[in-house]
Amino acid sequence: SQDKFNITSYDVMAMVITTVQAFAGMWINAFIVSVLCIAWVKKKIFNSNEKILLFLGCSRFWYLCITWVYSFLSVIYPWCFCIYPIPQLLAAIQSFLNFANVGVSAFLCGFYCIKIANFRHIFFIYLKVKIDRIVPWVLLGSVLLSLVICILVYDIIDEAHCNNLNFTTLRNLWKPRVKVNAHFFPIFFTSGFVFATEFMVVIFSALLLLFSLWRHKRKMQKNSVKNLSMDVHIKAMKSVLSFCLIYSINFTCLVLILIYFRKKENPALFLIIVFQYAFPVVHSFILIFSNPKLEKTLLRTLSCVKCKAFLRR
Repeated sequence: SQDKFNITSYDVMAMVITTVQAFAGMWINAFIVSVLCIAWVKKKIFNSNEKILLFLGCSRFWYLCITWVYSFLSVIYPWCFCIYPIPQLLAAIQSFLNFANVGVSAFLCGFYCIKIANFRHIFFIYLKVKIDRIVPWVLLGSVLLSLVICILVYDIIDEAHCNNLNFTTLRNLWKPRVKVNAHFFPIFFTSGFVFATEFMVVIFSALLLLFSLWRHKRKMQKNSVKNLSMDVHIKAMKSVLSFCLIYSINFTCLVLILIYFRKKENPALFLIIVFQYAFPVVHSFILIFSNPKLEKTLLRTLSCVKCKAFLRR
């Protein structure tokens, strides 16, 4: 029926907010990718940190792009979600990019901890020595795990669609309105387990780095010396704690989305999803200002844009 596809003020507001978030995030992540690629071409060297940032920048750019397309179609052309296999493909691609993004974000937190923290345990020393070789394998593992979840999402939604479940237009921004039943328990369980594991990696990394900073600071106070390692610890700690905070918010939002999945046009769900999709934008800003190369390039770019705008006036 035609009234099923009527555009409400809820849909318009969601579309506007999604557009602002998506295009801001795409610009930020495109900037990160561009700076890293230009530096790679010039120096012919790509360290482990830059590999992770490049992976994150690419995955977040396409994730926000797909998110915006999903939202745009749900409001302007909702009938598209009745056409096979558009909803399956969009949901699967979005799941793939989301899991890759969140997983590698958690690994970046662990990477900072291993690189900067000082512990004498043999396993920690082994990780510190081998971390640069481990990075490509972790990125590959993240892609493979995300691909498995992507296939699982596609199969579940396809099965639900084939069983003639209530497959209508989006009313919770991105997810097809499929009746939640036993079909979705595997993906909910898998998603919850993976996100909980990644959240624990972030928490433990922050705690270990904080403990390392406290121990290092106490040692320096005894010797009445302040060295460069202290500044590195503090800067990394600020970055990790900031990330830990927004990752906690993101994890809470993911759990609440599973709880409110059945709710239709729920204001709480709307706010939850707004916070969740702000995660790749806010964290990308933190990454820029915690990386001297990216920060200097951004400030230089903004100053040039400001000067050109002033001259035009």
